[in-house]
Amino acid sequence: MGMVIAAARTATHQGPGPARAVELASRAARACLARAQVSPSSVGVLINVGVYRESNTFEPAVAALVQKEIGINLDYIADPVPAAGFSFDLMNGACGVLNAVQLAQSLLDTAGAERVLITAADVHPAGDARLDPDYPYADLGGALLLQRSADPGAGFGPVRVYAGDGPADTEGYLDTAAMGSAGRSRITVRRSEGHGARRAELAAACTAGYAREHGIDLDRAIVVGPGAEEAPGVGEPHTAAPILGYLRALAAPRPEDRDRLLMVAAGAGPSAACVSYRPEGW
Repeated sequence: MGMVIAAARTATHQGPGPARAVELASRAARACLARAQVSPSSVGVLINVGVYRESNTFEPAVAALVQKEIGINLDYIADPVPAAGFSFDLMNGACGVLNAVQLAQSLLDTAGAERVLITAADVHPAGDARLDPDYPYADLGGALLLQRSADPGAGFGPVRVYAGDGPADTEGYLDTAAMGSAGRSRITVRRSEGHGARRAELAAACTAGYAREHGIDLDRAIVVGPGAEEAPGVGEPHTAAPILGYLRALAAPRPEDRDRLLMVAAGAGPSAACVSYRPEGW
């Protein structure tokens, strides 16, 4: 019994007003649940993997705020579903969604949950990435709803994580010496020269290694990679990139000789993650 994506959605900032990570993640999640035609109370676990947030908020856990916005198990007396409404943050940059998929596999395989909702959203601390030309990422949110499938040939394979050589060539942090009184609306993102090429090389090596390990013919796979293609709006997708890539892959015409997706993410560390996925009906 495989674990499949029941629904996936993305959300972009729609003004007026500043972008909010909680709002983008929640909007994508609500659309995701509506697409799957399931109620919020049917979600057992919510995992949020977004990194950049408005006003550099780190407490409380964003997952708990998203849970509240969606309306998952807000009243235990009215909706006493065992294990329902458990939520937490899991942050590992660009690889976060695939790390969450790996964790969801364990939860679903052991019947720890019937459905797992993954959310990812990044926004500029000042609430509008378009106003900061030095900030590379889009104000973008996404959501995946995962559940078990009766189709033994569908779903995810094992997630594998790979470490690259050398020091991290991308970092985002608060520069306390320079932020002054406007620190909550600022973030410093530094990427060394050639970081994009190194990320692509790591992703390619990760994909080739995964294919060898699991006997996958790359000529029969569609690779959903960490390309720097801009998301709708301005900037690169960050933690929501695998969700955006998945949706774009499904929307495009599928060659008859392709029977699975290979989803790969690569980011700071340097590190990468890869997983195979076969949608139901392929």
